[in-house]
Formats: sequence, structure tokens, C-alpha cells
Amino acid sequence: PSSTEVNPNEGWRLHFEVTPDLGKTWAITPSLPDPNGLNAIQPSILDHGDQVLQAVARSKDGGMVDSWSYDNGKTWGEVKSFGLPNPNSGTDAVTVREGFHLLVYNHSQKPASKWSGPRSPLNVAISADGVQWENILELENEKGEYSYPAVVQAEDGLIHITYTWKRRKIRHVVLD
Repeated sequence: PSSTEVNPNEGWRLHFEVTPDLGKTWAITPSLPDPNGLNAIQPSILDHGDQVLQAVARSKDGGMVDSWSYDNGKTWGEVKSFGLPNPNSGTDAVTVREGFHLLVYNHSQKPASKWSGPRSPLNVAISADGVQWENILELENEKGEYSYPAVVQAEDGLIHITYTWKRRKIRHVVLD
């Protein structure tokens, strides 16, 4: 998953970078359709099985957004808001081997920038289907910026989350 945010005439756009030969050569796909101008970047991919993929991303103009593929990523649907707030702050998501999806994001509608205020709170949500999300944990809720999360599931099944803590440190949280 990838994105472009440098062309002011086209806005922010989601696309993918694909390799047919294990990284020897690469191609960039066309941008995903964004008819509502949601301006999304920095997608994560969730795997629903049976060639169904979901790209979830932050948006400048619509909270959390997604796009769905039903052919293992060959084609993608329109970018649409899926109901979770986000103040235009980085997110990350992963499909865990137990079959559910986990999303780390700022559950706030306040615009996020160094001029307008902090990126707080920082939350963890889960979903069985990528449509209905339930917040299960608030990692941070104090004043400050908690941003740019990364989430992985380790071989032992533990979930590891890292994120910037008040722009001073990197915090590492482990979930069982």
C-alpha cells in the first residue's frame, strides 16, 4: 500500500506498488477512485480471505476511510468514509492470525497539525468484518501528541504497537 500527497492539483491519493518478481521490478497502480475528494493517504491492508482485501487509511476530509478489492488487489472500489473519526493523523492496521482486524488510530475529530493541537487520544479498535469497529483500548488520553502507530503480530501471537509519545520518545506496547 502506498500514497501520493505531493500533487496539489489532484489532492492526496491512494495507490499500490506491486512487484511480479519478488522485488526485482516494481510498478505503481493507478490511484484509487476518490469521487468525494476525501484525500486519503498511508493505507494499511486487511486480509478478509477468499481474495477480499480492505485498504484502510487516514483522510484529510473524512475521518477513517477504506476501499475494498474482491480480486486480491487487482481492482479496487471507491474510497469511502467508514464512520470512525480521525483528525488526519497516521494509523496502522493488521489482520491477526485469529481472524479479526486490529486498528490503531486517534479517535478524535479535532484537526491534527502542529498548529491546531495534539493527536490524542490514541485508541485500539477491533473488527470481525472491517465494517463494524469496537474500541477496546485507549493507549493514551492525556494532553500531548500520540501519533504514527505501527502494529504487528509476532510469531508468538503477541501484538506489538509502537508510536510517537509527545514527539519526544517512541513508546512500545505489547498486547496479549
